[in-house]
Amino acid sequence: MQLAKKPQQFDVLVLPNFYGDFVSDLCAGLVGGLGVAPGANIGKDIAIFEPTHGSAPKHAGKNKANPMATMLSGVMMLRHLGEQESADRLGKAIAAVIAEGRHVSYDLKSDPADVTAATTSQVADAVIEKMREYRI
Repeated sequence: MQLAKKPQQFDVLVLPNFYGDFVSDLCAGLVGGLGVAPGANIGKDIAIFEPTHGSAPKHAGKNKANPMATMLSGVMMLRHLGEQESADRLGKAIAAVIAEGRHVSYDLKSDPADVTAATTSQVADAVIEKMREYRI
C-alpha cells in the first residue's frame, strides 16, 4: 500500500524475480506506464540496460510501441558509463517531448484510441529533433 500511496519513501526495492516482475509493472504505472519505465541490471563487472517491459514481442513490426523506456534505459547506461552530458541531453529531449504531448505514443494519451497518437518512429524522430535543439 505504501508503495502506491507514498512511493517517494522508497529508494531501492530488492525482491526475488517473481515478485520483482509484477512490482516493477506496478511501479511503472506510477510513473506513466511500461512505455517510460527504464531498467538496469548492474553487477560487479557487467551491466545490462533495457526497458522493464522487455522486448514486447506482441508489438514487433507494428510501429506502435513507445520507444521511450528503451531510450531512458540508454540514459541510465550513459550515466553508468560516465557520459553525463550525453545522458542529460537525451533525458532533456525525452522530457520535452513528453511535456509537449504532441508526439507521444498511444500509452501516454489520455485516451489510448486517440488518433493523434504518434508511431514508434514519430516518437523517435521527435526526440532526435529535441536533441538537436540541445546540442552544445
